Amino acid sequence: MSKPVVAIVGRPNVGKSTLFNALAGERISIVKDTPGVTRDRIYADCSWLDREFTIIDTGGIEPDSDDVILSQMRDQAQIAIDTADVILFITDVRQGLQDADMRVCDMLRRSHKPVILVVNKVDDFKKYEADVYEFYNLGIGDPMPISSVNQIGFGDLLDKVISYFPDKTKEEEDDDTPKIAIIGKPNVGKSSLVNRLSGSDRSIVSDIAGTTRDAVDTRVTYHGRDYIFIDTAGLRRKSKVKEDLERYSVIRAVSAVDKADVVLIMIDGTEGVTEQDAKIAGIAHEQGKGIIILVNKWDAVEKDDKTIYRQTEKIRSTLAFMQYALILFVSAKTGLRVNKIYDAIDTVLNNSTLRVQTGVLNEIIAEAVAMQQPPMDKGRRLRIYYATQVSVKPPTFVFFVNYKDLMHFSYVRYLENRIRESFGFEGTALHFITRERKEDSE
Repeated sequence: MSKPVVAIVGRPNVGKSTLFNALAGERISIVKDTPGVTRDRIYADCSWLDREFTIIDTGGIEPDSDDVILSQMRDQAQIAIDTADVILFITDVRQGLQDADMRVCDMLRRSHKPVILVVNKVDDFKKYEADVYEFYNLGIGDPMPISSVNQIGFGDLLDKVISYFPDKTKEEEDDDTPKIAIIGKPNVGKSSLVNRLSGSDRSIVSDIAGTTRDAVDTRVTYHGRDYIFIDTAGLRRKSKVKEDLERYSVIRAVSAVDKADVVLIMIDGTEGVTEQDAKIAGIAHEQGKGIIILVNKWDAVEKDDKTIYRQTEKIRSTLAFMQYALILFVSAKTGLRVNKIYDAIDTVLNNSTLRVQTGVLNEIIAEAVAMQQPPMDKGRRLRIYYATQVSVKPPTFVFFVNYKDLMHFSYVRYLENRIRESFGFEGTALHFITRERKEDSE
């Protein structure tokens, strides 16, 4: 079930990042009094009452600026607007209503998305009451006064935000067709792959990086089974600065990965795996999705009998946090090994829903403990009473132990490796939870 996306937009220096940090509960965005400090969209998962959602922080919008960085920030904000289900339009009561607010407002109207007008920095409503009413001139509904710094007015604001979310009962009626998100840097061949898989030119394919503006869902039937592929290519851009272009792919990935059962991470085989690929892959890993790494454009790579091994080793090294991922070397252009993607998807889907019986699991854990003694500290040795699997997608295991602080990351990784050796779980992350349970006093 996909989480709604809420974008925080507005002109520079109205307090967007301060609001974002307050809602996210930690200082994720850089906060500084200099306009234009936030240049990237940054995202975080939040919840209010019983609803979960993703918030996106954006750089300030300067609608008429020719400045290169400000124009890039404007483009990034437009991506957030296109992706969002609800938009928080932030203004500044102390600066008053500005011409730039009017132009940003016009930009938001064209999105046809629900827009909530937020008047920030209202530390004292009685003092600023008349100034708040000035924002009715924008003509997009009632202004909601808040103070991001003092966290005043958040309850009413979040109540209004979640009022725009789809009804939960309707969300649960979605079909169970496997959803596969295709993510990666711009121009690695995501749209070409969708066209090859679907047998049609549904997505626009061009050598210009960032041709696909909106996420495209394509239903494909293969050997009697339906799949939904979500193409999440980058965005048009005005700057030719490659680094900034690659940042555009991140927010597309956030939304698509959330909806997906399996994620195809596309890497340009002619370029090799990069740090940006690792950032994008991390989004899928953190959400516990099934993952397949596709090394595309393999037809264009000069090869010898060791090329695949070298590429695989480089990918495993750069993406060390997801050793479990399947890797396929394909060519969307020629169709090389493309049909193997379906087999890999089916494998990952099966593994992500695999359940292990508690008795069998505990036999494996007991054997692993016998082979390598648990950690010991200050005379205390970790003791694992038993383990059980509590959920799937991703498979989640709970260990009941005597001292939770002794369950070191390295030992969890050791147990994970033993579980994978026994049951596979190829292509899917495993999630481990440690619970402390004191022994009954004798």
